[in-house]
Amino acid sequence: MNRNSRKPFYWGGLAGYQQLVAIAQALHQVTDPDEESQYLQKLLRRVDFVLAKNRTLAEDLLAAHQWLRHIAACLRYPPKPCKEDDRSAPHEPATELSSQKVAQEMKSMIRQFHPTSRHQRVQISLYNALQKRWDLYAQELLFCYDTPGLPQDNLQMEALFGRLRRHQRRISGRKSTRELRDFGQAQVLFLAESEAELLRHIRRVPWTAYRQYRRRLAEAEAPRQFFRRLHHDPFGTVQTLVSRHTARCKDLADLSVQNSLHTN
Repeated sequence: MNRNSRKPFYWGGLAGYQQLVAIAQALHQVTDPDEESQYLQKLLRRVDFVLAKNRTLAEDLLAAHQWLRHIAACLRYPPKPCKEDDRSAPHEPATELSSQKVAQEMKSMIRQFHPTSRHQRVQISLYNALQKRWDLYAQELLFCYDTPGLPQDNLQMEALFGRLRRHQRRISGRKSTRELRDFGQAQVLFLAESEAELLRHIRRVPWTAYRQYRRRLAEAEAPRQFFRRLHHDPFGTVQTLVSRHTARCKDLADLSVQNSLHTN
């Protein structure tokens, strides 16, 4: 719950809409009316159409997402770790936090959060789910505030089990893990009794063959790296592509002028 990659704090539809907004901002920088930019202009019109069509829904989704974070803050979930830089800042003493206080704040927030407009369907769904689950499970959720040492989640336990599971998969070879992909598409296991012997094993691989397979690996990883950059920094990625396109168009125009001069 305290990771952006885990539900419900990560909403793919909202993130996708925000990525489209950044892509549209980068495409709006293309102002050249030449034939080479017609595709980008058509793409921009399509992106603007999709953004305009879903703007109301995206605003509703964003508001619901903010209310969800308010709910997590009201529950003090997840608890923020105390950093060295924050030690000087005033913190709420642990003795002042109780199940009764959390329940009062939650009930007050539920009274404030009451969407009724027909354009707030996502917020209404969130409100109905919150009201229903709070009425059913409020008492079970509040035990952790009155019991010292009882965590509000089991993320640390899940992380421990995840590490043990990945380690077991690594040493048994029964199933690959995502971490193994970072080392490439193939791995070589050397058996050596010293670092010098290991170095001799590695040097048996020809340098040309090593460069060849490294290049093939880089080419295979290029699409995944591009989509990763597009997801994390859509504006910068599209802006780089647009800059390359503009430079390419300029080179083609200069080449066309040079060819016409040589022909004359």
